[in-house]
Amino acid sequence: MFRTALRNVLAHKARLLMTVLAVMLGVAFVSGTFVFTDTVGKALSNQSRKSYDNVAVSVTSYGPGVRDASGKKAEPGLSQKTVDKIAALDGVASVSGRVQGFAGVADKHGKLIGNGWANTGANFAPAKDGKDPRYAFTDGTGPTAAGRIALDEDTARKGGYSTGDTVRVATNGPVKEYTLAGVFTTEDGAVNAGGSLVLFDTPVAQKLYLRPGYYDEVSVAAKAGASADALLSKIEPLIGDNAKAQTGAELADEQARNIEQGMAGMNQGLLAFGLIALFVSIFLIYNTFTMLVAQRTRELALLRAVGATRRQVKRSVLTEAFLVGLAASAAGLGVGVGLAVALRSAMDSFGAKIPAGDVVIAPNTVVIALVVGIVITMLAAWLPARRTAKIPPVAAMGSAHLPTTGKSLIVLNSVGGVLTALGIGLILLGASQGGDGRWTIGGGAFFTLVGVAVLIPMLSRPLIATVRPLLAKVFGVAGSLASQNAVRNPRRTGVTAGMLTIGLTLVTGLTVLGVTVGQAVDRMTTDNIKADYMVSMANHDTLDKAVLKPLRQIPGATVSPQIAGNIKIGDEYKAASGVTPGALEKVLALDVTHGSLASLAEGKVAVADKTADKAGLTVGKSFAAEYEDGRKTTLTVGAVYKENEFVSPYVLSDELVLKHTERPFIPNVYVKMEGGESEAAEQKVVEALGSNPAISVADKTDIRNEQGGIINLMLNIMYGLLGMALIIAVLGVVNTLAMSVYERTQEIGMLRAIGLDRGRVKNMIRLEAVVISLFGAVLGIGLGTFLAWALGQTFKNSIPGYELVIPFDRIGVFLLLAAVVGVLAAMWPARSAARLNMLTAIKTE
Repeated sequence: MFRTALRNVLAHKARLLMTVLAVMLGVAFVSGTFVFTDTVGKALSNQSRKSYDNVAVSVTSYGPGVRDASGKKAEPGLSQKTVDKIAALDGVASVSGRVQGFAGVADKHGKLIGNGWANTGANFAPAKDGKDPRYAFTDGTGPTAAGRIALDEDTARKGGYSTGDTVRVATNGPVKEYTLAGVFTTEDGAVNAGGSLVLFDTPVAQKLYLRPGYYDEVSVAAKAGASADALLSKIEPLIGDNAKAQTGAELADEQARNIEQGMAGMNQGLLAFGLIALFVSIFLIYNTFTMLVAQRTRELALLRAVGATRRQVKRSVLTEAFLVGLAASAAGLGVGVGLAVALRSAMDSFGAKIPAGDVVIAPNTVVIALVVGIVITMLAAWLPARRTAKIPPVAAMGSAHLPTTGKSLIVLNSVGGVLTALGIGLILLGASQGGDGRWTIGGGAFFTLVGVAVLIPMLSRPLIATVRPLLAKVFGVAGSLASQNAVRNPRRTGVTAGMLTIGLTLVTGLTVLGVTVGQAVDRMTTDNIKADYMVSMANHDTLDKAVLKPLRQIPGATVSPQIAGNIKIGDEYKAASGVTPGALEKVLALDVTHGSLASLAEGKVAVADKTADKAGLTVGKSFAAEYEDGRKTTLTVGAVYKENEFVSPYVLSDELVLKHTERPFIPNVYVKMEGGESEAAEQKVVEALGSNPAISVADKTDIRNEQGGIINLMLNIMYGLLGMALIIAVLGVVNTLAMSVYERTQEIGMLRAIGLDRGRVKNMIRLEAVVISLFGAVLGIGLGTFLAWALGQTFKNSIPGYELVIPFDRIGVFLLLAAVVGVLAAMWPARSAARLNMLTAIKTE
């Protein structure tokens, strides 16, 4: 029986090719995900460990603004006094202090080099030999004076800079010019992420990012023979409560764990799409083996007649599935490795450099790839194999196999109905649970998709019958025959359409959600922002408060910052925004329900309505509070406004917030120009900021595009990943039509003999494919819209103005693409059918 199974596999190579392709694609996605994440994770981990090779102990400050156990404000970092104490310990070879923050480099056209969030500045910390072990200089030297800097090699190349050139660098303050002292290479994560690295002389870096004489981090190198653990025990008593000390080995292990956790999210996301592709593959495999078994009814019955048992026949079919799954899994593993390498190269081309390292193919990746592919294939082939074993030996005497019994269809439809009802119930339950119901909706979506897939054969007859008159009227005999052929074998049609249904359910759901959220964000921006421009840092960090003065000096400009701060009420810190009284009303649309925002100028506070109701606050009521600097005060409510996404629940004057905040966080500054938006007005804002490349000046369109761009980017990524499932669905349509043409060889010969020309034969096959594709697409679009509605119910309260939007234009495109898929999938089967010799076809059994 094994030889029989092997012979059948080899005899039907072309028929099984698409099954192999489907399984291969799914396995390639799964194995490629593991190889990619393992490779990148190993490379990043090795890079991290390498950076701590010469570090015995690392001390990291918790940063400024933290209070010690006694309530006294802690130092802003590790002081030089502490560093000197560490350096004097026995066993310490050297101590290196580090300071870092944001630094953006302008190219020769004034544009920012890098992506903004990974543009970094740090200090050059030379050892006794005058070299900093973290950097290898390829040209020049490190900066050892106030007006000099060094750049990483990639940034210098992108900016066209060489040693001795003048470079404009922006931190959180005004742009300054420096002389380029040297160019270096580095494995710094910021540079590898597509950013830039600027090295300053240590006193300059301390002044820019912390405070003179203080460091963010200190690295301690040990003398030969000195124990890192012993040094750690000596250092810990010296650093106080505002810092943490770890051995280099501990820090390297922690970084490795963080990298692993960071990669886990990507791993799970990519695996989800791989499993979706494999789930769709089940339908194709099931269809293929069902049709292969049907074509070999007499052969299998003959085996029964000569003594083969039911178990042997079933085992024969499952052995075929095993061999197909094994071949497909092995091929998928190879393709997966190629995908991982290609994805790594693609990330490099987009500027996110992955550290050098070998491709990692872990043993568990190989095992998972083989097991998943084989199990999926055998699982999908089990039902056809079971049906095969029931073929009676007497079937060998005829050309027909036993038809599907009415009892089996009743059982299937009953199971499908129960699963669909359960799924829809879970989806509705999840929609009513709000944010906690997303997992419930996910479970319901799974049961609904499986249930609908089981019910599709029953649904195909009435739904396709509705378009039969139209097909007959438009395409004549070819259209009428196509609609009849599409429902001749409802089970096969259902399985084929099911693949497209699953793919388009996911695509439609994502699209409806994306468009709905995008329009809600667009309305939120349009309805709430009156300002012409929003000024912010390119890295989304804080603006320096020094930007306010030049902006306010622009003729005809109304300016208000949005300072993010806190006030302590009772035992809890509450988010508070600092704004400019009188200007706020002109740059943001706050809907005041009681009182007046003009009261902010009197030192009063405005409170969001929901916060006010919860705290029992009304206009004129006072409450005790504490500023960030620890000073206690009594604040009086001067206004109550409807909750707004662009300000915090408590709003105070910017003057008051700045007075009591040492390092204010200013994410945005809003600017309203007297004449509205124009190129001249925008240029005035840019020039007032010193043409700073690190500062973004966005108009309303830019703000909307930024938010919408993120959503569209996510949608495009999702489309690309779901494309794998849609490719498998197309293979399924091709497979079904090819098998259908093979089974109907005699029938097609008869049609040709009585006058149906080749063109009409091709049209008949094409129309059959289009009908099946559109049938699956309509079901998928309906289910996808329903799921999008349910998911939207779970987060609509967190997005102001959320209203479900059905993008009929995109849905129309999906239907058109489904029809195109049908036409393309029918090309080979239609050509084969049209080229059949009518006399040979008529004699075919």
